[in-house]
Amino acid sequence: MKELISYIAQALVDHPEEVNVTEVEGGQTSVLELKVAKEDLGKVIGKQGRTARAMRTILSAASAKLKKRAVLEIIE
Repeated sequence: MKELISYIAQALVDHPEEVNVTEVEGGQTSVLELKVAKEDLGKVIGKQGRTARAMRTILSAASAKLKKRAVLEIIE
């Protein structure tokens, strides 16, 4: 999951070296925290949050296959 979000985020931003994904695992749920450079934050969120919503949809589809639940949080 961590690699998937990292790959997508690096493809979107101008500074891919500053993309940082941290995974906090729980029993059935894992929380993925995505940090990007301040000037790339808008690119990751997208207009009206569409890009962020699309990333969350892909993440939930991939995590459903593993019978887990994953949540994406974009940290400023």
